[in-house]
Amino acid sequence: MNPENFSPKHFLWSYKDSVARVALNRPERKNPLTFESYAELRDMFRALVYTQDVKAIVFGSEGGNFCSGGDVHDIIGPLTEKNMAGLLDFTRMTGDLVKAMRNCPQPIIAAVDGVSVGAGAIISMASDIRYAAPDAKTAFLFNRVGLAGCDMGACAMLPRIIGQGRASELLFFGRSFSAQEGLDWGFFNAVLPVDELEAHAMKMAAKLASGPTFANGITKNQLNMEWSMSIDMAIEAEAQAQAICMQTKDFHRAYNAFIAKEKPVFEGD
Repeated sequence: MNPENFSPKHFLWSYKDSVARVALNRPERKNPLTFESYAELRDMFRALVYTQDVKAIVFGSEGGNFCSGGDVHDIIGPLTEKNMAGLLDFTRMTGDLVKAMRNCPQPIIAAVDGVSVGAGAIISMASDIRYAAPDAKTAFLFNRVGLAGCDMGACAMLPRIIGQGRASELLFFGRSFSAQEGLDWGFFNAVLPVDELEAHAMKMAAKLASGPTFANGITKNQLNMEWSMSIDMAIEAEAQAQAICMQTKDFHRAYNAFIAKEKPVFEGD
């Protein structure tokens, strides 16, 4: 994947100075997902594993909204006509998008404005860092359409972010929560004025991109892997991971810069 000439069919893409920006772009429908956009996003995040020129990603909002979930006409209607095998193909494909987001080494920042519901809330949840505009409304609304809250990893990931009790309430009732609630619970890292949201997300992505990006990828990997480890296993995994990072040139650059009383310039190797 060459980020300079990557041209997706089903969402927006821009790339500059090692930072990529992705956004769904059907503002008249509040940016719903389709079968095609699900698959293309999944494939893009998979390809980013091998795309070292991209060092951080912003998943942004467009037209005042983040994502309204699966398109009622393009996804929900057709799903009512599928057999079990076809339904399982779909639910595995949507889950693969979350796997791809978590498994790509680049940190992902979600900049959430307006509506972020259903699979849109999942995309925000699956990101590493989340910023919101004051009017952002987030809902894991699967229960409200007759489905379980256990969609695309929500029952595993959401309790780890906001706690079991809060996650249970959201997943059982499907109610929306405000940007302020999300901030209070730790779902959002910050709430910013809407006209500052995107710029702040891009600024923080640029900061990540200028950091020790190999080490950042290791951090993301360990955050993922240690969910299912004992404390002893996690400490050993981190010992091995940190020893690997100590072999990088960035580690030596940081040391040399400290000795010279200069700011280190990291290059990601």
